[in-house]
Amino acid sequence: MTRCLYLISAIVLLINYSVVSQPYFDTHVENPHVKNNVFLHRIADSTAIPVFSDIKNELPQPEWPARPDVLKCYWKAWELAFKNLHKPAPRSGFISPFIDPAFNGHIFMWDSHFMMMFGRYGSRAFDFQQTLDNFYAKQHKDGFICREIVESDGSDFFERFDVSSTGPNLFPWTEWEYYLNFGDTARLGKVFDPLLAYYQWYKAYRSWPDGSYYSSGWGCGMDNQPRLQPGYSFEWSNGKMSWIDITLQEILAAKILVKMAYQLHRQDDVRELEKEIPVLSQFVNEKMWDQKSSFYYDRFSDGSLSKVKSIASFWALLSGVIPAEYLNAFVDHLANPSEFSRTHRVATLSADQPDFNPEGGYWKGSIWAPTNYMVLRGLSEYGLDSLAFEIARNHVNNVVDVFSQTGTLFENYAPDKIKGNDRKDFVGWTGIVPITDLFEYVFGLRPDVPNHSLVLDVRLTDEYGVRNYPFGKEGLVDIHVAKRKDPKEMPNVIIKSNIEFDLNLAWAGGIISIHVTPSR
Repeated sequence: MTRCLYLISAIVLLINYSVVSQPYFDTHVENPHVKNNVFLHRIADSTAIPVFSDIKNELPQPEWPARPDVLKCYWKAWELAFKNLHKPAPRSGFISPFIDPAFNGHIFMWDSHFMMMFGRYGSRAFDFQQTLDNFYAKQHKDGFICREIVESDGSDFFERFDVSSTGPNLFPWTEWEYYLNFGDTARLGKVFDPLLAYYQWYKAYRSWPDGSYYSSGWGCGMDNQPRLQPGYSFEWSNGKMSWIDITLQEILAAKILVKMAYQLHRQDDVRELEKEIPVLSQFVNEKMWDQKSSFYYDRFSDGSLSKVKSIASFWALLSGVIPAEYLNAFVDHLANPSEFSRTHRVATLSADQPDFNPEGGYWKGSIWAPTNYMVLRGLSEYGLDSLAFEIARNHVNNVVDVFSQTGTLFENYAPDKIKGNDRKDFVGWTGIVPITDLFEYVFGLRPDVPNHSLVLDVRLTDEYGVRNYPFGKEGLVDIHVAKRKDPKEMPNVIIKSNIEFDLNLAWAGGIISIHVTPSR
């Protein structure tokens, strides 16, 4: 009897201990910037989710009489997007309605960054940007944010020191692109502290002693790309390697955080970042560049370079690290049919690699909307908008051709044929193609609201335009470009706007600036 009582007491003690104790010691080192994270204690927003048919007229209305197929694909992308909106689940700790990547009941950092790239054009109908608020609301006290969070209960899907637990760190870029569209300084002020804290966590726990950064296949987002040496897992190991994309992304993040700090008059908070940027940029160009092949590569622990030519290296464009003497030879890889310029551009693995799969093979050559958008924005950083237009037009045409055959959008696309791969009805980040790529690179509309300017880079000779184009929080602009016979002919453009701004009109024959005033 006594033995039974002891056993019962032990079981009760064990149960009580498991309830009140942690499974392991708390190793969080508190970051002071997390204490300024205003998202951590915000009350959840339970606003009703809008229905697509009710708000369709609030979205930008593209016009392209010669391409009704493109317009059908555009509206299908929005229809799918609005089917994937959700309110925060009770007790999840989420604070904002959000768009779901429609994958497995989790929100993904990698996917969400790029869904915001098209979502910002629908902000008048639904505030897509608030999707990121749920990540900020789940920030740990040391700055960590998990890459994948369960929607039903808000739990992290990875332990934070797992090499695959987080990344890529594109929060600053995603918020800056939103800022360019809306000039929302108030939001910059709210996100700056959680972004800086996350950057500092990443630097503390994802960098090598030489300053370069690492991740894994899952952590970098390109799950199965064969970038590591034999003996390491492509998906789960860091391979003791300096990862070119992660290192370049941290340069990009640091540069944008510095720009944010100057906008917010918080320069003292980014002094260390200002020191890191040139040092890390020099490291990339001295240690991760191969002069013979004119390409950036991952770097192994013995100092040798990988020979795997991955789209990962083109983050060098967006991060702005490429010296003038490297630029042309590096960019030429994008136009080479034996490498990245396939039937559908841009292959994520060069076609001259042994593991390249002409069907796609996920990240072994497939065409993905997020990496293509990265390439386009990077080309614009160097003024290479002609090449960006060619790639964007090819990309949009191929995605629309598949849509015309199947009636839907896919997770990724084959490089060597007109074919969608893997999940279908996947607006996820694929919504970038018929929305953002169409507006920014096929139609040539690129906003800079903080500087009250809008680029209209006219390369089509077709008639086209957009009604209800959002420019800032209050601005709505109607744009109509008349048909032309020749690309060098100056475009005939009609603008109607409720705000004033400077239109920088460019075409093959020149560039002019026009001051637009409010009109009826």
